[in-house]
This record gives sequence, structure tokens and C-alpha cells, in this order.
Amino acid sequence: MTLADKSGSIDVVIVNWNAGPLLLACLNSVATAASDRVACVIVIDNGSTDGSADLDVPGLPLTIVKTGTNLGFGSACNLGAAMGSADYILMLNPDTEVTPGAFERAAAFLDSAANHKVGVVGIRLVGRDGVAQRHCARFPRWSTFVGHSTGLAHLFPRRFAPMLMLDFDHRQSRTVDHVMGAFYLIRRSLFEQLGGFDEDYFVYLEDLDLSYRVQQAGHSIRYLSDVQVYHRQGGTSEQVKAHRLFYSMRGVITYSAKHFSRGEAVMVAFATFCVEPITRTVLAIAHRSPGEVWATWRGFAMLWRDGYALFRRLRFPND
Repeated sequence: MTLADKSGSIDVVIVNWNAGPLLLACLNSVATAASDRVACVIVIDNGSTDGSADLDVPGLPLTIVKTGTNLGFGSACNLGAAMGSADYILMLNPDTEVTPGAFERAAAFLDSAANHKVGVVGIRLVGRDGVAQRHCARFPRWSTFVGHSTGLAHLFPRRFAPMLMLDFDHRQSRTVDHVMGAFYLIRRSLFEQLGGFDEDYFVYLEDLDLSYRVQQAGHSIRYLSDVQVYHRQGGTSEQVKAHRLFYSMRGVITYSAKHFSRGEAVMVAFATFCVEPITRTVLAIAHRSPGEVWATWRGFAMLWRDGYALFRRLRFPND
């Protein structure tokens, strides 16, 4: 019997794009923390040029797939998930470091018969200072995105509540709408039932979209405060701030088209395309950050250029 045949085994899927030494640190931590739970570790390398995918970690059941191009996060995760057969799939960011016992305790929670309706488990993400990162989120409404784009969320925070649960200190375990995809443990049967990540997203909000579909399918999402993993926020996306902004905004528009009415999605798109460039520029100038101004306008220039193709791809299933 292989590990993948055992109850509660995990396939770890890591998507790499120029993560440099972060990926090696992540894999070394997985090797240290790994137990019989880990069936295989699959790294999907999205066309890295820094040599970060040319490594080996002795003793780790590691497979590295070099795609030769950047497939995006969701597509790469789907590719990696399809290569395994364990009961659970863990999407793990390369800018994380796993602590001993994390695999065992997270999988044991899903093993319990009392938790059979829990589809996804997330854990406490901490920085080097040990402070918990507030990453759990509520499902957004159209007004969530509009409030952020226009700056109204800063003026009327109660009316335009943020998506992130900043009011939750992340010190207690609880059921939530969504946990960040940096450590996202999902039942394979459920992942396959839902068709995995929606590949209409390149990166950003594909995990939120999957969480929404998990709950629509009648399963819940659980945040475990007593399981801890180190996470360096930003990771490799800090290398490409303009591209990060572009893909983030494209994700917002894609999510809105899928989960809001057509009218609500149009309002989100208008605020994103026409208002947010101004509010972001004003904030960057106020913070005396010329680099941020430059990244903002580069990011939105990419969004405007992609606008026609983006709207042709959109689906409006709620109409």
C-alpha cells in the first residue's frame, strides 16, 4: 500500500515563479515537518528564470514540473493536483515555512467524522515577529469592491466593510467564509467535484472563487488557530508591482461577473477602470511614493489595454 492509499494523506502542490531561496527554504521546512501524511510534493514551475526550480531536497518525495511558461496560479495548481491521488490537496505558497506537526494536525481535523462537512482547512499564518496575519475573509459584495476603488471604504468603513476580517484577531479557531491560498488544504473529492480552480483567473481571487463554490456545494471552511506556518507576505509578487495590480484588478472584475448581477458587475468595472486609478494616485502622492505612482499607472495601462479581451471572456451566470 502506498502513502497515497492511506486515509488522510496529503499531496502538497507548490507553484513557483522566481521564488529564489524562498522555495528552497519552503521545501526544507516541508522535509523537516513531513510525516507519513505527505504522499508527494509537486512543484509546478511557471517559467522561472532565476534557477530556483533547479534543486533537490534529499528524502523528500519531490516532483518538479517545468512548464516553460507562466500558466498562472490556478492553472498550475490544477496541473499539480491532477498529478497526485492523496485524499487531501494542500496548496502551499513558496514563501511559507511549515512548522513540525502542521500537516498532521490540519489533516487530522479533516479526518474526524464530526468534521465531514468541512471542505477546506486554513491555519494561522505568522510573520517573523510571530504576529498572526489577518488573512481570513468574508465574501465580498459589489459594494465592497466599489468602496475600495473609490476610497469610500476609508470614509465610511461600516458601510463599506473590508473583505479581510481585520476585526478578528485570528487567535481562536472558527468557521469563516475564506482562508488565504497560501495554506489551503482541501478534500480531493471536493476539489475534483468542483473542477478545481477556475482558470479564467490568472492570479488573485481564484482561491476566493473556489471557497465560494465550496460553500455553495454545502461544505464549510475552517480556520485553525493552533496550527502555525510562517508566511512572508508579498513573496515574489513584490518583484512585479505593476503586474500584481493588473492581475488583481482583472480578478476583481472576473469575480464580479461570476457572482454578482450584471448591473452590479458593471458598477464594479466602472469604479475599477475609471475611479481607482485616481484614488490610488492620490494616495501614492500623499505618501510621497513616486515609485508607487509609476507602478499604479503601468498597472492600469495594462488593464486598459486588456479591457476589450477581458470583457469578451466574462461570463454573467447570475443574469
